[in-house]
Amino acid sequence: MSRKFQRRTLFIKHSKFGGWKSFVLSLIGILILIYAAIFLWPVVPSASNIPEGSAYRIKIAPQSGLSSISKQLAAQGISSNVLTFQIAARALFLSSKLKPGTYQLPTRASLGNILLQIARGDRVRESIAIIPGMTIWQLRALIDNHPALIHQTKGMSSKELLQALGLFYPGDEGLFYPDTYIFDPDDSDISIYRRASQAMQKQLNAVWGQKDEALPLKTPYELLILGSIVEKETGRSSDRSLVAAVFVNRLNLNMPLQTDPTVIYGIGPQFDGNLRKADLRKDSPYNTYMRKGLPPTPIAMPSKESLQAVINPEKSDAIYFVARGDGSSHFSKTLKEHESAVDQFQRKRNAPAKSNSQ
Repeated sequence: MSRKFQRRTLFIKHSKFGGWKSFVLSLIGILILIYAAIFLWPVVPSASNIPEGSAYRIKIAPQSGLSSISKQLAAQGISSNVLTFQIAARALFLSSKLKPGTYQLPTRASLGNILLQIARGDRVRESIAIIPGMTIWQLRALIDNHPALIHQTKGMSSKELLQALGLFYPGDEGLFYPDTYIFDPDDSDISIYRRASQAMQKQLNAVWGQKDEALPLKTPYELLILGSIVEKETGRSSDRSLVAAVFVNRLNLNMPLQTDPTVIYGIGPQFDGNLRKADLRKDSPYNTYMRKGLPPTPIAMPSKESLQAVINPEKSDAIYFVARGDGSSHFSKTLKEHESAVDQFQRKRNAPAKSNSQ
């Protein structure tokens, strides 16, 4: 082979290699530019265009595909056209990982950062807390006034709310399990009621399954009623099962429950904090001084612990208790012992008695 031919062959090989290398380098350069644009170019309005200079919120509807998401965001002010959004999502391998919800984006956020945030599901979440011992009117006011909920139940009567939830009870008191409920902004308030009522039904059924046949309760609803009374009467959690024992013992003895919280509940939201003797003498379905047995409905939202205390009360012969003034109670088996405890813990304190004397 001549030297001239060898030089020509080497030149061709070198040219082919150089062309391929140039192509790869060009492709890498293009990809760098694309990814730089995705992560460096802001597509969210600047702080000056956002009310009060706050972050920018977008919302993605459930069960949205990539095309739908890109259109939703474009309609909400993301300054990236639909095609660019879809290309960027595919370039980052996120097209099938984008999650619905409400997202709070930093001002001047890039398309890449937005896509990563949506793929992580790092969205805005709201919460509402149902506290043990809360009454239905307190709960409804709490939900009615929550700014992040869509208020479909506001103004509904108790009966209408129960119908909307598919529940069949004498009232809506006590039916909603105390817990913190997390939700997306603009969820319906009825979804909170539904989740809380389902949680209470689940808890009630689980606890009822532990019931001793000797317990003087006929239905899970009666368990809910007595659980709510124990909830309102317990100042210290360690006393819960003893408080439950007193009321179970009274039911077994056919004694009136004689519990102030039921009378207070019967007075309603207008109760001024001062329970008078006249209130105890005024007959109502909730006056357990004048009527034996359980009141017609629960008087609050009981906790799991109060339900369990009713099912598993302390083994005790006590039928009276009185508040000591430190959150705990003194329990007595006889009226004489109880009167002595009342003298010790209430009458000698020279203060208006919060009659937790049962």
